[in-house]
Amino acid sequence: MKNRYIFPSIIKVVEDSYEVSFPDIDNCFTFGDSLEDALDSARDVLELCLYDMEQDNIPIPEPSGIKDIKLDENESIAWINVWMVPVRDKMENRSIKKTVTIPKWINDIGIENNLNFSQILQAAIKEKVGIRD
Repeated sequence: MKNRYIFPSIIKVVEDSYEVSFPDIDNCFTFGDSLEDALDSARDVLELCLYDMEQDNIPIPEPSGIKDIKLDENESIAWINVWMVPVRDKMENRSIKKTVTIPKWINDIGIENNLNFSQILQAAIKEKVGIRD
């Protein structure tokens, strides 16, 4: 698993916006109202697509060479560079929803005291397994 990827994207001008696709990555595309917005979105979508491919054990292809990419009218190439280490860290740290069951009286006391049940559960689990922030 590599930490850095650089893939070519194809940017197409469509009326007043920019469409971005990646010829080497299936179903990886985005758009933007400005070129800057399109390039920012391109990095975000490439990071997510590559992360999903890693998680699903789908081989990540080698990027096409500049001579291998055929462009249509109103299209150009932009190379998108992603560093996967912070992407993986962010995705592994994302919150997930858990359904828990507690007695009604504890729920009532928690609500009366404006307690954040999620924070309390996280703190209790960390304490139980010896994790210190």
